[in-house]
Amino acid sequence: MELRVQDGRAVLAGRDGVGDGSGGGDSGEGGNSGEREVDPHSLPLGAGLADALHEWAKVADAVIRSDTPSDGAASALVTRRGRQLAGRLAADMGTPVRYADPVTGELVTVEAPEDPDDPDGSTDPDRLDGLDDEPPGDPAEDPAPREPTPWGTGLAVTVIVGAVVTFTVYMLSVGLGETSQWLAVLANVLVVGGISPSVWLARNTPVWRWVAYGVVAGIGVAWLSLLLNNLLG
Repeated sequence: MELRVQDGRAVLAGRDGVGDGSGGGDSGEGGNSGEREVDPHSLPLGAGLADALHEWAKVADAVIRSDTPSDGAASALVTRRGRQLAGRLAADMGTPVRYADPVTGELVTVEAPEDPDDPDGSTDPDRLDGLDDEPPGDPAEDPAPREPTPWGTGLAVTVIVGAVVTFTVYMLSVGLGETSQWLAVLANVLVVGGISPSVWLARNTPVWRWVAYGVVAGIGVAWLSLLLNNLLG
């Protein structure tokens, strides 16, 4: 079974019988070689996994269309998220899954976990984001408490990034607005459209999420300032 991104949607490719368990000889869905492509929603997957696959595929497609460098932060997050979802898929299906990286095109085989019960909870949908391989520890011991959220440092990063983004967007808009208001609007649309995929992927990533919050807040404050400036001016 292979996990792919196709036209902004996640698809699973495999030989006949992979999809709905019907087996059969109708290979019309998968081409002339007996390969079938099925929607994850048609498989008996864990809660939320099919929706998570499609959400990841949409973001991956947006990153590809925006010509983001393959070694950039957004591309790295797409790759990491895809491997996490491939691991969950392998656990649910009980079979190795080949993961086709939508950014680099690399094929990686993700093996199904040896323990189908997954006692360490690594395939729990509530622990998807920012998950690295961790030893399960002693089952007799209570789970280690999660690291507290660094609100002080994180909010400081958010404020600094927000201030820089606010100043940059505001000055860019004012400067272009002296030439043409439509040019200023177009520049804002292009800037926001270009950084949106990276901000969306970073929203749940440790450290980078504070930068993402600052970017969103900075753009919002800059736009509000520009609106007030136009109304009062």
